[in-house]
Amino acid sequence: MISSLLSAAGLVRLALRGTVLLLALWLLPAPAAQAQTWMVSTTAQVKMGILDKYGSLGQFTATFVVREEKSGKEYLLTKEVPKGESGLDVLFPTEASEPNYFKTAGGAGAVAVAGLYTWECRVNGKRAVGGRFTFPETANDVSVINK
Repeated sequence: MISSLLSAAGLVRLALRGTVLLLALWLLPAPAAQAQTWMVSTTAQVKMGILDKYGSLGQFTATFVVREEKSGKEYLLTKEVPKGESGLDVLFPTEASEPNYFKTAGGAGAVAVAGLYTWECRVNGKRAVGGRFTFPETANDVSVINK
């Protein structure tokens, strides 16, 4: 009889603990629902290049000049093309943290601003090639996803 009383008392204590735990969980504030958000970036770049088609120059210096037509700013990048290589490609603009980036004569790095640009490549100081391009307006659409 004593063992059955102990079992019943143990069951009552266990039920009481469970009830207290459920009550405590019910009274705690629910975590705030958060929507998923995204960080986003859009970067436009233009790839330009020069190639000594027949490899007749050997080593040469290529200076790329990009001019933003609206502001008149000019950005330059000078690269040495070693003997045995016939050309190179460059991207405009690149981050100033890159080892080779387009910059103004004052050292300011280029930024992709929407608008018309002209470019040329000078080989050993003489204009070899050129062209133009337009950077588009860019925008980012962000969707919010609720959990």
